[in-house]
Amino acid sequence: MKNCNPIKFMKGKRVYLRPVEREDLDFIYAAFWCEEGRRLTGTQTVYNRNSIQNWFETISTDNSRIDLIICLEENNKPIGDITMMEIDHQNQNAIVRISIFKKENWGKGYGTEAMSIFLDYGFNILNLHRVELEVFAFNPRAKKSYEKLGFKQEGLIRDKLFYDGQFHDSILMGVLREEFNRVT
Repeated sequence: MKNCNPIKFMKGKRVYLRPVEREDLDFIYAAFWCEEGRRLTGTQTVYNRNSIQNWFETISTDNSRIDLIICLEENNKPIGDITMMEIDHQNQNAIVRISIFKKENWGKGYGTEAMSIFLDYGFNILNLHRVELEVFAFNPRAKKSYEKLGFKQEGLIRDKLFYDGQFHDSILMGVLREEFNRVT
């Protein structure tokens, strides 16, 4: 049987988004042990392969979320994941989160591009009006990326995260469809 091309659910210029598959679980598991990635996402939970498997089984049947793998267009290599969750069709809003797993792929605009095509899907296919996220105050690089896409700071949650022996603020950001459309 001839191999099929990879599924490219949403395409950008340099990245595409595809569904999370069972074969991705080792890739995702390994990402949970990147020290800097854990800090940037505030991850403190200890995950084992069973917990990753259980997570996969749960998300596979949850219609209120979309979990995708971010891949490089040039070589189909997975570099991270992106999720839209708590999708509320009645109130037309959702929450997003993103993670580029390895430092070698940070600062290259891959996350911004992935978030842009994901927001385009949310606003223009799912008919969302508003999308929100949280970013820790010690991650100005991510905050700048979100601002490029029209996100605005809507609030500050003081001392939300206790990590490495100290408290850190979380910044609540949101973008409306018309704000996103103005910048893209």
